[in-house]
Amino acid sequence: MRMFYKILFLVAFMVLSNCKSENNTQKEDNPKIVSIYTIGDSTMANKPNPEENPERGWAQMLPQFLNAQATVKNHAVNGRSSRSFISEQRWDSVYKMLREDDYVFIQFGHNDQKVNSPKRYTNPHTAYRNNLIKFVVESREKKAIPVLFTSITRRNFNEDSTLVDTHGVYPLEVRLVAQEFQVPLIDLQYLTEKLEENLGHEGSKKLHLHFRPNEISYYPDGKEDNTHLSVFGATEIARMAVDALEKEVEGFKLFVKK
Repeated sequence: MRMFYKILFLVAFMVLSNCKSENNTQKEDNPKIVSIYTIGDSTMANKPNPEENPERGWAQMLPQFLNAQATVKNHAVNGRSSRSFISEQRWDSVYKMLREDDYVFIQFGHNDQKVNSPKRYTNPHTAYRNNLIKFVVESREKKAIPVLFTSITRRNFNEDSTLVDTHGVYPLEVRLVAQEFQVPLIDLQYLTEKLEENLGHEGSKKLHLHFRPNEISYYPDGKEDNTHLSVFGATEIARMAVDALEKEVEGFKLFVKK
């Protein structure tokens, strides 16, 4: 009888071990897929008519650098500031969808500067700062991972071919919030300044929307836009962002395409 129980115990142990092994294999074969929510302005946003429209947001180009374990859900919208993104309940929509271990990429500033637009303007030291804190704290309430981004630079060269800042103290507030709340920071202002300067006054035009009249059908009258991005510009910035995310965000390399 004692031998019977020993055999029965051995069989049960083998069955349980096999089940555990199968479960582990299933977890490895089917790793958790995280969502990356991007919130921001036109420099991030998806652009319509990609077959004809030469403009892109840099978050629109992110998926090509990520593997199947991450999906980008781009909620950035043209013309939005941190104020209008909240007042239009766009943040509420994102907040409701957040799940544990999702990411929230936060980049505002270009439109927060617009003092003649009261529905968008924010004082950098008060409303802007507190809106960033709101995004961070509420993301963490849902156990999501916030990441702060400074705004990409504008192509603003002076007559001496010196790249001149247009963002004022807004990027500083992003850095201060990141430091105070221990949030990963991707300093896109610095990275894009280096990119613009390396390409120079003329070469940097290809990062943006510079077209002569009738050069492309989408802009028959031509275009000279030093803020928004071309396919090339958005792709390069997305590439830089992913490289920085691998370094600054623990575990993010799991989602980067090799």
